[in-house]
Amino acid sequence: MHIDDLDLNLLRLFDAIHRAGSVSRAADALGLTQPAASQGLSRLRGLLGDALFVRAPGGVAPTPRAAQLAGAVRGALAMLEQALGESGHFDPLQSRRTFGLHLSDIGEARFLPGLMAALRQRAPGVRLESAPWPADQIGAALDAGRIDIAIGFLPPVAQAERIGHLELLTDRYIVLLRAGHPFLRDRSPGAPVLPAELQALDFVAVRTHAETLRILQLLRLDLRLRLVAEHFMVLPSIVRATDLAVVMPRNIARGFAEDGGHALVEPDFPLRDFAVSLHWSRRFEHDAGQRWLRALVAELFRELR
Repeated sequence: MHIDDLDLNLLRLFDAIHRAGSVSRAADALGLTQPAASQGLSRLRGLLGDALFVRAPGGVAPTPRAAQLAGAVRGALAMLEQALGESGHFDPLQSRRTFGLHLSDIGEARFLPGLMAALRQRAPGVRLESAPWPADQIGAALDAGRIDIAIGFLPPVAQAERIGHLELLTDRYIVLLRAGHPFLRDRSPGAPVLPAELQALDFVAVRTHAETLRILQLLRLDLRLRLVAEHFMVLPSIVRATDLAVVMPRNIARGFAEDGGHALVEPDFPLRDFAVSLHWSRRFEHDAGQRWLRALVAELFRELR
């Protein structure tokens, strides 16, 4: 296939189907009829010599060829939109745009409920796609338009010259235990906990949260690790059912403690204080949709100083 054979609208259709995982939902997002979207997909399949999307539960799934093309197509469309100035206006009430976010699983729990509630009122047609990106790929994904914003404690990303960032909130790593844990026996509520006392505990951690693993290493507690899991949000259930402890952000841990079954201790260990920030690529600094989304996130979550 030669690029002269390609219609830009077919790329927009491809991107919409890949984002939505459904031909019918993509048609709705682009203001097309179902037959028009299906006809466009058939034409694109013929041009590329690949099925591109196959039937899957709830819609369609990309073929390996489509998965390979998806990032390049999305980035190219974002750059073209920026260059043509089509992003100079954004009406949240009318928009059907899809925004991509980097959030960890614990970040999704912290930010998505409030963000989705706000979108329901202010931008009912806007969609979000949230996924955790490897730390060393976040900056490039922002630059390429594969994601619009990244939220988290991401020092290497924030330090990159091409990345803009805004501090949203500060937090602190603490230790979460089950209520009634032997460690808490005969200890007055609120009594200070020395870092050395943590040697009496066994820990569970998440491999993708490097900061908590670094804290355990600095305290020489990495040998006390009994479980390394994939997802943060399962840890409170593990902690409640065992005598394991976990280092996690206080703002999240408080919610578990309030529901009962958990207790918090706050040792004065290294690296315990951190800031959660909003990050974006300066290439899309003036994109109207991104500006609106960044302003909304700042309004909802930025702490008053």
